[in-house]
Amino acid sequence: MSDTAIVDLAPQARILAGLVVGVPDARLAGRTPCPAYAVSDLLGHLAGLAAAFRDAGRKDLGPTTDTAPGAAAPSLPADWREELPRLLGELAEAWKDPAAWTGMTRAGGVDLPGDIAGAVAVDELVIHGWDLARSTGQEYAPDGAALRASHAFLLASVEDEGRGEIFGAVVPVPDDAPLLDRAVGLSGRDPGWTAPRSH
Repeated sequence: MSDTAIVDLAPQARILAGLVVGVPDARLAGRTPCPAYAVSDLLGHLAGLAAAFRDAGRKDLGPTTDTAPGAAAPSLPADWREELPRLLGELAEAWKDPAAWTGMTRAGGVDLPGDIAGAVAVDELVIHGWDLARSTGQEYAPDGAALRASHAFLLASVEDEGRGEIFGAVVPVPDDAPLLDRAVGLSGRDPGWTAPRSH
């Protein structure tokens, strides 16, 4: 094990599931902080990553864990309001097993240590929760433990020469800004981003 602490993903998964259920159909075509994604694409991406990291936690390696994140346009399940919360619950359950955080696993077609995969999963839930909330006009208060883990993970990635393949350039944020804003900035997003008003 490295210094990565085991995090209970369940509280953050529940928060994200609540945001998913709160997405109105009228917002599905709207823009998100991820330039290539509409809200429907972001939801499809969340479904894919939830299944991938669930199986990575279970060490159930196969199609879900072998697919690179950008391999295909994410598709949104027809029953996404039921399917996505179910997948998020299964993801959190998989990472409650301490064995998920040990040994090696795979996600996005990349082999990596279990504790690093767990840290990535936490970060995905926190940052994409912010993406979804901002895109759909919902309030967002992530789980504190998950937010601290996400910020630590993103802060460590600043020195990683390969981070440009995953994150955008760091957006400067004041040191005294809320922790969520600092994490969002480290992920390459502008904490001040808001969804364009529809006409």
